[in-house]
Amino acid sequence: SEIFFVILFVVMLFGSKKIPEIAKGLGKMMREVKDASNEIKREIKDSTKDIKDNFDKEING
Repeated sequence: SEIFFVILFVVMLFGSKKIPEIAKGLGKMMREVKDASNEIKREIKDSTKDIKDNFDKEING
């Protein structure tokens, strides 16, 4: 039921004509946040792999 009140508030605040534009902007923002998060995860994974590989080389000679 909270969703209903949020939607009602958004419609009252912005009007029904602005809703698709706002939704599109939110979708784009969420996609950018997800992409940035994935990039950070990839960088961390690559860095830890490099450290592990160097450590293994030192240990194994």
